Amino acid sequence: METKERADAARNRAKVLAAAARLFAAGDPRAVTMEDIARAAGVGRGTLYRRYPDVTSIAAALLDEHERLLQGELLRGAPPLGPGAPPRERLAAFFTAMIDLLEQHGHLVLGAEAGAKRFAVGAYGFWRAHVLALLREAGTPDPEALADALLAPLAPEVFLHQRGQGLSTDRLKTALTRLAHAATP
Repeated sequence: METKERADAARNRAKVLAAAARLFAAGDPRAVTMEDIARAAGVGRGTLYRRYPDVTSIAAALLDEHERLLQGELLRGAPPLGPGAPPRERLAAFFTAMIDLLEQHGHLVLGAEAGAKRFAVGAYGFWRAHVLALLREAGTPDPEALADALLAPLAPEVFLHQRGQGLSTDRLKTALTRLAHAATP
């Protein structure tokens, strides 16, 4: 049986997520604290901790909807991102879509998936399984060893570093498309 969220809890959740989104977008999301979020949302720390154990879980809640949309496109969308295109084209389309996601929501990804936390989130497991399936379908040798290496350029720290160095998203997409083609025979 599903329990319905109380109206005051829903309002507090919305205030927390809105405040966190503003704070994450305003600076380095890794510097945002639970105290900052509670203060910006106008809620007590107890209210905040009842729903979210840490800053990472708040960033993950904000990011979740964006990642779910992309996952749906990978599973049911039109080719080349969705089924029906050759693996190398799907891998290139995946890289392009991920660059777009990082460009729009990199601050959230950095807050939710920085460092070793990246490997613990469900989205990373989904991305890895997708890349692994494409590599296997393409007949790439030792796809298990290659999957994480292909995802490494999509780490938020790498992406934001490259953007900070002046690399455009178009250049990054072109480079990752070459990588997708080189990885898939």
